[in-house]
Amino acid sequence: MKAGALTATTERNGDVAIDVGAALRDSEVAHVLERLDRELVALEPVKMRIREIAALLVVDTLRRQVGLASERPSLHMSFTGNPGTGKTTVALRMAEILAGLGYIEKPKVGQYVGHTAPKTKEVLKRAFGGVLFIDEAYYLHRPENERDYGQETIEILLQVMENDRDKLVVVLAGYADRMDEFFRMNPGMGSRIAHHIDFPDYHRDELVAIGELMLEQQRYALSPEAETVFRDYIERRMAMPRFANARSIRNALERARLRQANRLVDEGDIVTRDDLMRIEASDLLKSRVFAYTLPDDSDALPAPEPTDLDHHAAT
Repeated sequence: MKAGALTATTERNGDVAIDVGAALRDSEVAHVLERLDRELVALEPVKMRIREIAALLVVDTLRRQVGLASERPSLHMSFTGNPGTGKTTVALRMAEILAGLGYIEKPKVGQYVGHTAPKTKEVLKRAFGGVLFIDEAYYLHRPENERDYGQETIEILLQVMENDRDKLVVVLAGYADRMDEFFRMNPGMGSRIAHHIDFPDYHRDELVAIGELMLEQQRYALSPEAETVFRDYIERRMAMPRFANARSIRNALERARLRQANRLVDEGDIVTRDDLMRIEASDLLKSRVFAYTLPDDSDALPAPEPTDLDHHAAT
């Protein structure tokens, strides 16, 4: 369906009648929301906020199509929470919703990392027509650095968020306490953010479900013994420094895959399809997380691996 086109209409007593349910089902919005439900375990408050924003956009689109002109909804957002809680995934899906309804030209998400003022203008220009995701936005301005260009950068960003809000949607992200301080120091920024969404940390059982989903997507599975060990691993890892929610789970499973591959090669036996899929308890127990040492290996310290956003922004 053409972006921004919701056309399920009939006539009722001489007035235009629109089947909202049919329009939603026929649009990309319903598909994106379903995909978000599949991709994100738990996070019901986050999903509810995204559904609410999507509903606002759908109704605003329908109003415009029947001649009820109104001011474009403010769409700039703030995502707060710890690493690995789904902020990047939600930004990507939000871009798809916005593009599907015609609020941005393409479902592209650009990423901003601190730049000088001239470079900032170039980044913003390239981001026009899409979503600009600024992770750890409080690093835009570092007053303790006398060579910091942050304040000038923020002023440029504020101008674009206000004057070019029909061309660009800005999503600011970071730790909740630091974002609160950032908005306190930059009240003009906070006043331009219409939607503040908090991403809570995952509980153990939710992280187990996330791990199982990751394995399923990669055509792996835990043995019954490994399932018990995996739960123990998560409890231990959650109590260690620099735990990063789903990101830490992903890194742990990548290491388990590595150990599984080495185990199979070292054994040198004939393997079945199930053998190639199965992660055994020993593939997890070799993690240093079980050795009560400081988290100094890649199991315990989330490596800076490329995210979906990095791949998306590079294309």
